[in-house]
Amino acid sequence: MSDPVGDLLVLLDIEQLELDLFRGQSPDERANQRVFGGQVIAQALVAAQRTVSEDRICHSLHAYFIRPGDPKVPIIYQVDHARDGGSFTTRRVVAIQHGKQIFNLAASFQVPEESWEHQHDMPEAPDPETLKGLRERRLEIADQVPESIRHEFTRERDIEMRDVSPLDLFNPAPASDSHQVWMRVARDAGDNQSLNQCLLAYASDMSLLGTGNRPHGLTWFDPKLMSASLDHAIWFHAPVKFSDWHLYVMDSPFAGGGRSFNRGSIYNRDGKLVASVAQEGLMRQKKRKN
Repeated sequence: MSDPVGDLLVLLDIEQLELDLFRGQSPDERANQRVFGGQVIAQALVAAQRTVSEDRICHSLHAYFIRPGDPKVPIIYQVDHARDGGSFTTRRVVAIQHGKQIFNLAASFQVPEESWEHQHDMPEAPDPETLKGLRERRLEIADQVPESIRHEFTRERDIEMRDVSPLDLFNPAPASDSHQVWMRVARDAGDNQSLNQCLLAYASDMSLLGTGNRPHGLTWFDPKLMSASLDHAIWFHAPVKFSDWHLYVMDSPFAGGGRSFNRGSIYNRDGKLVASVAQEGLMRQKKRKN
């Protein structure tokens, strides 16, 4: 019996090679694709966490995707101790393949403290139990997908996602850039806060990139579209229990110059804002080959 969440946990349990040097793998089913951006974000965050004392929790990270990742070879993560202060710790992580940087990340950690608080309220959304899951919707249209990718398209996922306003993948109409997706890890993964932050970071790169495509009636199935994550930032505001449902509220206030700018707010089921996300993505029209 398949266990996608178990496979994900193995993926995040990166190997330590030497002081501040780690090695991560990619899942076999992505062997013919580029490495998923959320995977590299999460693995790099794990590498940073393993060099920081347990009393400090990541409160923000900022990352750049430099080159496409090759899923056929391991990824080496090199951690630089930028600063160890009284309250804050900063780490820089460089991901390397074939002797070149493919990704870098800066993460800041803080000793938890109490202070003034406020947040924007969670917007109204249908309960996740009333919505179809991603796999259920994909199974309904599997016969329209090329057989060569049908298994990957319909396989069980480590992250369960329920879109409030999904687009038709093959005939999308222009739609509002503002949309919502309920998401959670597909089974309980424990209460460890560092791990739950990594799981949320992994999932935060899902759906966000497509936000800027919605006003233009585009999906990743459109042969005209070239799309990829360029950078990614997360601010963690509150403890995460990612086996519970979280509402990902996204919008895209700008697209132009071959890029789209996308934002997200992630709320738990109780309406607590647990994280904010921002990302710029490549949104380029493919050139016809002569």
